[in-house]
Amino acid sequence: MLVLVAPGQGAQTPGFLTPWLDLPGATDRVAAWSEAIGLDLAHYGTKAEAEEIRDTAVAQPLLVAAGLLSAAALRASPGVVAGHSVGEITAAALAGVIGDEAALRFVRTRGLAMAEAAAVTETGMAALLGGDPEVTVAHLEKLGLTPANVNGGGQIVAAGTAEQLAALNEDKPEGVRRVVALKVAGAFHTHHMAPAVERLRAAAGDLDVSDPSVTYVSNADGKTVATGHEVITRLVGQVANPVRWDLCMETFKALGVTALIEACPGGTLTGLAKRALPGVQTLALKTPDDLDAARTLIAEHAGAR
Repeated sequence: MLVLVAPGQGAQTPGFLTPWLDLPGATDRVAAWSEAIGLDLAHYGTKAEAEEIRDTAVAQPLLVAAGLLSAAALRASPGVVAGHSVGEITAAALAGVIGDEAALRFVRTRGLAMAEAAAVTETGMAALLGGDPEVTVAHLEKLGLTPANVNGGGQIVAAGTAEQLAALNEDKPEGVRRVVALKVAGAFHTHHMAPAVERLRAAAGDLDVSDPSVTYVSNADGKTVATGHEVITRLVGQVANPVRWDLCMETFKALGVTALIEACPGGTLTGLAKRALPGVQTLALKTPDDLDAARTLIAEHAGAR
């Protein structure tokens, strides 16, 4: 059983889209998506500096576009799909819940709405490495921070105001080795994003929705979701609620997943899987040079559904 996963914000790096645009038809697809959403994805994916693609309104559509391009290049359907945070929109498109252009339009609205919400108060996110999850969560709550991403593999991401994050740097939870500031513009998956939920709910009403054609695993609770409308409802509420990637990985285990491929720009989720899913083969799509190895993995593991 193969799961195809899509990474979230922070995975982008300057120029990461460049080699993917050399694939047949890729430039035309990206140009059409860019026109549809009013954002030059090719420019931001090939020429923009790190600070430009840190912008939430830019990073989110860029990540979905890259995920869809790289997944299409595999020319195969996985048995299971999931995405981390904004990667859930990529996963929804891969599962056939919404079309590719609709996914880009939806994520463009998401990025703009979250950027506006983030501008209200100076907020951010930081990854905590190591420590006991229960001890860490209790400590974060004491500081007024939200455990916005419970990622498994010994990683929890805290989110809150700049003052709260500064306090965390001075007072780490017992057992935590490091606190690493993330390259995101706000406290995503917390109450600070509540204004974005209403914008997304309105945008969701315009979507043409189908039920998933493959098993779709949700960030909300790690459960599989059988209807397209429930997928969209969860995508709307997700921006103001924690990501439970740890529970997604528990579901991968329960489903009997034997291999995991991470769409471009891969690396983050395969790293977590190596720690939390021993015995599961992993592969990150970073450039088209990784496609042959990915297709070999698919041939070995994608037989079950």
